[in-house]
Parts: sequence; C-alpha cells; structure tokens
Amino acid sequence: MGQEIVSSASNMSLYFLAIFLPPLTVFMKRGCGADFWINVCLWILGWVPGVLHAWDIISRSEEPVIHHAWHARGGRSRRFYSNSEYWY
Repeated sequence: MGQEIVSSASNMSLYFLAIFLPPLTVFMKRGCGADFWINVCLWILGWVPGVLHAWDIISRSEEPVIHHAWHARGGRSRRFYSNSEYWY
C-alpha cells in the first residue's frame, strides 16, 4: 500500500476557494506566471476547466512531509523528505 499525502487546512481552503475564483488560488500557489494566465483563459472559456486546472495546481503543489530518523552511528538526527512517490 502506497503513502498518501494529507492536504493541510490551507490547501483545503484553497480547494474550496477554487470553486469560486480559480485564478486567485493559482496566483496564491504559483504567482503571476504561465499557470496563472492559462487558468485565466480556461476560466474564461468555461468555469469547469478553470476549476479543474486550479485543483490540479493545488494538488501538485503539496509540500513534502519531513520525517526524522535517529541515525544509529553518531546519534545524529537525519531528515527524510517524501512526496507521493519518493523518499530522498
């Protein structure tokens, strides 16, 4: 069974806000770049494509979870970063 990323409360509020103003949520996640303007165009073409694109941007912008593990030699703590598929 794979790992699951749990969205933070701020991301959950962005998912909800994206229903009403998709370009605003993309701007909050990525700034005024290409993703923002693509979302504006999709939102003008139709509400559903803009919302789906915004949700995609929010889900791809999940921050990795930091795991701490105690190193057996030297007694130092090590950090392991994980996202949905990889540990590094």
